[in-house]
Amino acid sequence: DLVFTYRVRQYVQNKSADIIMIQQIYADMVIKDGMSRTERILKRTIDFILSLIGLVILSPVFLLVYILLKKQNDGPVVFRQERIGYRGKPFFILKFRTMRTDSEENGTPQLACKGDDRLTPVGKFLREHHLDELPQLLNVFMGEMSFVGPRPERQYFIDRIMEVNPDYEYIYLMRPGLTSMATIYNGYTDTMEKMLIRLQMDLDYLKNRSLWLDAKIVFTTVRFIVYGKKF
Repeated sequence: DLVFTYRVRQYVQNKSADIIMIQQIYADMVIKDGMSRTERILKRTIDFILSLIGLVILSPVFLLVYILLKKQNDGPVVFRQERIGYRGKPFFILKFRTMRTDSEENGTPQLACKGDDRLTPVGKFLREHHLDELPQLLNVFMGEMSFVGPRPERQYFIDRIMEVNPDYEYIYLMRPGLTSMATIYNGYTDTMEKMLIRLQMDLDYLKNRSLWLDAKIVFTTVRFIVYGKKF
């Protein structure tokens, strides 16, 4: 059932619950993949086909964004960053660059947040409309990501999360995704508290996931983008 998802969503909306209580609720649950092997194979097949179609259909948008970023003349167009993905293997996530090249000048990983002053003018527009994520269609096509799944994280932040909740290792059972319930309802994970909430929502997705649930998540994500809802 999705009782846990509802309770976490309530927390995200009213900010009145206690993260420790949420962890205790989840501690009593059995973390088991809700998808059968056949469903996982079908999910990967759908990802492959749809990402290929998306790359072809959206190629004019890719070209337009490329031109806009090139006109800024302040760094590379595509941003590559190492993340930890399926089975705990590192890969390079692809994005259109939205921040200044000196956004982490001191070498310490920093979380993005709303109103981030490191965003370039074009980057701010891309981020607000989620166009910066388009290159990840190539990650999906190559099998490094899926359309639906937990957002991939950097090892630096994974280590911090696992100090509080070692259940993060279950995330490695899934390919990271372009979108998820946590992406839609938890917004920017700019604090450790929100990282832990995201983890619990991702684990709940693992337990309940199905192709039908994936379709609903994709539909909700598209609807939010079309209607301009910020997440």
